[in-house]
Amino acid sequence: MPATHTPPAALRPYLTEAHEQLWAEADKFATSQVAPRLPRMEAAPHAVERELPELMARQGWFGVTIPQAFGGMRAGHVAKTVLIHRLAVVSAAAAAILQATLIPVGALHHWGTAEQMERWFPQVARGAALLAIAVTEPRAGGHLGGIETTAERSGDGWVITGEKVHIGNSHLAHLHVVIARTAATGVTASEALTAFLVEHDRGGLTVAPHRAKLGLHGFSAGRLILDKVRIPAANVLGEVGQGLYVAQSSSILYGRPNLTAVSLGIHEALVATTAHFLDNRPRYGGHLSDQPVVRDRLGEMQGRFQTALTTTYSAVHLLDSRLPCDSELIGAKHTGHQLAARTARDAMELHGAQALDTDYQLQRFFRDIQHTHPPAGTGEFQRIHLANTALGTPHIQWSERLAAEASWTHPDPTPA
Repeated sequence: MPATHTPPAALRPYLTEAHEQLWAEADKFATSQVAPRLPRMEAAPHAVERELPELMARQGWFGVTIPQAFGGMRAGHVAKTVLIHRLAVVSAAAAAILQATLIPVGALHHWGTAEQMERWFPQVARGAALLAIAVTEPRAGGHLGGIETTAERSGDGWVITGEKVHIGNSHLAHLHVVIARTAATGVTASEALTAFLVEHDRGGLTVAPHRAKLGLHGFSAGRLILDKVRIPAANVLGEVGQGLYVAQSSSILYGRPNLTAVSLGIHEALVATTAHFLDNRPRYGGHLSDQPVVRDRLGEMQGRFQTALTTTYSAVHLLDSRLPCDSELIGAKHTGHQLAARTARDAMELHGAQALDTDYQLQRFFRDIQHTHPPAGTGEFQRIHLANTALGTPHIQWSERLAAEASWTHPDPTPA
């Protein structure tokens, strides 16, 4: 794997000394704790990894964006990106475990009541509870307007029935943020959906057995079955009818930049692994890296990575700076995946048959990068948003609307 190193000079405009310290701590953790567990995780794709979340919890990383009043780090989005990025260089699955909980943490931060945050944030900050966000469904996919899960009033509470799929950390979460339909068919999604907090041990909630995916072995992304799950009125997140906004804001401010950081880590590993291979592969009295045609392709891979690197950190720096940046966050996710996917293809070709060896890490990178495309919107979905920006089409700027309300707007990146 790529050796631990200090942040590149290109990131100096975005990183403080405390960010650099966090970078070093994450690299050390990835080398000492994550790397030794990779063989076991890859050899058992049908198993959910449970040791690494416990170890990350001891670091306090699940509380990276949680206010210090609740025991969190209040370190901001750049710090969050550093953690996910550095873990993903070694294991995208480990990075996925961290980022998947940080999305619903953001939802609770922006939309939760004081009582809800007081109950859950201290548990998350110390690693006693993980969160998941449940939006995607078997038929609707990520299309919010097509959500079929329903929530009906019952006495002073609600009854939720439906099914959710591809739910990150589904088998680890103690609390699920569930988006359900609370209005009759025909009502627009902006008024028809509501977000609910559903504890994992509520009667009627079933987590289907874990199934192995193409990549991210060890990461749980499963199916939730809600069969008349009863919850109190106090478990409504935000207001009734605001579910669309809870989901959208969480996706843009947390989901997209989190996945961007995962793809960035994979991208870095792809370039470093390929450069090492080419520089050590004998050919024509020298090495493959001596051949101009090979250097040309490797150089393009490096150029793509540098573009993704600065695009990623620039976007989250804007978010921490309380500047409107929805388009930049969306663009970073789209660009980051597209460039990393192209680099993965080039890396496979430059390695030749060795790329297909299941004992060689390259095939893991190639499989894992596929998982950063669909969540939080496909490429087509991102491009529609970007086109709206180019056309000046009016839309909600969640980075502007919610930044003033968030305690991370004055982040202290010093690790707790």
